[in-house]
Amino acid sequence: MLYAIIAEDRPGSLPKRLAARPAHLERLQSLQDEGRLILAGPHPAIDSDNPGDAGFSGSLIVAEFADLDSARTWADADPYFSAGVYASVTVKPFKQVFPQ
Repeated sequence: MLYAIIAEDRPGSLPKRLAARPAHLERLQSLQDEGRLILAGPHPAIDSDNPGDAGFSGSLIVAEFADLDSARTWADADPYFSAGVYASVTVKPFKQVFPQ
């Protein structure tokens, strides 16, 4: 089943985000290599593809996991979480309707 991982960044966490980014991307690449990643990306803090020093307000990942507990365990091990980038993380089932 698909699960949405919705994370909110701590204010001022851009330096921590940048430091943890390679490890974060490596985990996402593994999901993609396994064919389980639907989409992933950050929420720019301002209305721009490149927010610069404004940074990001959070992230969204939609991926396939065996169950909710597996999705939560994966999210809890995210380098952004352990580096203190994320203030909160919500994991919930997701039903993709479009695109088919």
